[in-house]
Amino acid sequence: MGSDVRADTVLKPTGRALSMHSNKPYTLVTLALATDFIQPTDLHLPPGGCLGLHGDSGSGKTLLLRAIADLDINTGEALLENIPRSRFTGPQWRRKVGLLPAESQWWGDSVGEHALRWPSELLSALGFCEEVLNWQTGRLSSGEKQRLALVRMLANQPRVLLLDEPTANLDDSNTTTVEQIIHGYLQQNQAAAIWVSHDPTQLGRVAGNRAVMAQGRFTMEDSGTWS
Repeated sequence: MGSDVRADTVLKPTGRALSMHSNKPYTLVTLALATDFIQPTDLHLPPGGCLGLHGDSGSGKTLLLRAIADLDINTGEALLENIPRSRFTGPQWRRKVGLLPAESQWWGDSVGEHALRWPSELLSALGFCEEVLNWQTGRLSSGEKQRLALVRMLANQPRVLLLDEPTANLDDSNTTTVEQIIHGYLQQNQAAAIWVSHDPTQLGRVAGNRAVMAQGRFTMEDSGTWS
């Protein structure tokens, strides 16, 4: 089974999960969320919080994010600010619960056709001018794709960010910029995030709590075990 309900959570008779620290709904709750590989998983993301997730390759990190985003067949429940996932259409849910995959998809010829909005302040912060919207996607480096995919996701103003190694293709300078942008977004919008990384040093910078995946099993870690 997945991890138990954490000690700072109160499950109300209505099924709502509230943080005892803030008495506000958790931004994201999953209850026994499972796939044919992911074991039933309970997790609770508070407003403004970032959960760092690590584990060996093939342990199920990406599959868990995809299940939360409802991209793969799954069972169990997910709630966004106490609203069940079943109340959303698939596209509505994925705008609110945004997945940033390790390898972003670019299906059109030009950058600009991949989203309706490209906030100029985000483009500028990540080192782009608005001319980038006219670029051919075939000329983009892996790092440029990763940064532009972040802009594309944040333009939807998601309440939850599912971040699958969002800086894996970036140099140190751009990694720092992305970490700062995501931190600022979470705090300003009281959104929440799951950040997947193989770098424990990075998780120490960006995450308030950590969990590990092992053979499809999700387990919260005590801060005393962090290295």
